Amino acid sequence: MPDINTIHGASVEDEPVKEKQFVTDGLLPPEQVGRLRPSDPNLPIEVLRERLEKDNYLFLKGLLPQQDVLKAREEYFKFLSPSGVLKPGTEPVEGIFDLGKDIAGFPGIGAGETGGNGRPGGGQAAVFVDLALQAHTEDWYAEEFCKHPALSSFIAKLTGWGDNTMMFRRSLLRNNIPGAHAIGVHYDQIFLRHGDISNITAWCPMGDIKLTGGGLIYLEDSKPIGQEIEAEFFRKAEKAGFTDEEAKNAFNCNMMATGLLSESPSAFATQFNRRWLVSSYEAGDVVLHDAFAIHASTINHDPEGVIRLATDLRFCDSSRPYDKRWCNFYRVGDGV
Repeated sequence: MPDINTIHGASVEDEPVKEKQFVTDGLLPPEQVGRLRPSDPNLPIEVLRERLEKDNYLFLKGLLPQQDVLKAREEYFKFLSPSGVLKPGTEPVEGIFDLGKDIAGFPGIGAGETGGNGRPGGGQAAVFVDLALQAHTEDWYAEEFCKHPALSSFIAKLTGWGDNTMMFRRSLLRNNIPGAHAIGVHYDQIFLRHGDISNITAWCPMGDIKLTGGGLIYLEDSKPIGQEIEAEFFRKAEKAGFTDEEAKNAFNCNMMATGLLSESPSAFATQFNRRWLVSSYEAGDVVLHDAFAIHASTINHDPEGVIRLATDLRFCDSSRPYDKRWCNFYRVGDGV
């Protein structure tokens, strides 16, 4: 079996990224772009733990069975097809956007488009948004995909939480229409402040994503930055006389209305002298990241009009205090 960490004998991380990477504040210059390091899930667990600790992420190739991921993708687009999102004559599993439609009618869910996690889009987006929200509770997603034993068992082993490993019911099943708003800069602890820092996110691409397809990007060596930003938020909150509840609010006045750190990934990288690490993804890949790993997404410029579909599944150690707001299904305006 070929080494997934090499391309033609060279390290994957050293291979230059030739495809242009667009974010909300424009084109990322070449010096701001690097590659994620892929990992084989079958490596010794100690090696994988060391990589997660060092990199703040763990890019696992083929952790989930590809056919199970594509089945969920097919069900999702079948479910959303009444909204008119799909190109006529294409198969649901392809997830190809009808480029003749106005993208304003198909906004991303939980992508930071609205303050306070409000409902995105106007009246023209009502059918699409309603279906995208309802999809979170459908059995093919909530019971079959989210609870896939290959994922939960791996996380239980990696973290050492064992039987205390708990998946939060609240997840973010996100679509990224070509040309639509990209996800801004953030780390996950912002939205999980009502519990201990004992959580891990599994970002699961539900289908192949090209390098130009709007995938997730990670700021290199970002954990110290995230931890310092979080500490500074709480210092400001204390100085302002915030109550404990006000300080934990992801949408407090010391932050953007969306809870994000920035809507400008390129400027953010310049500020902290870091690169954004990117990759293409395949159905079955999973990226795990810790609570302070800073990430965002690129704008989807897939040349075939493929809709990027992925979900954020979060896990915690249930033997420690955890954020119980995440025990319910995702809904707009839920304050998280």
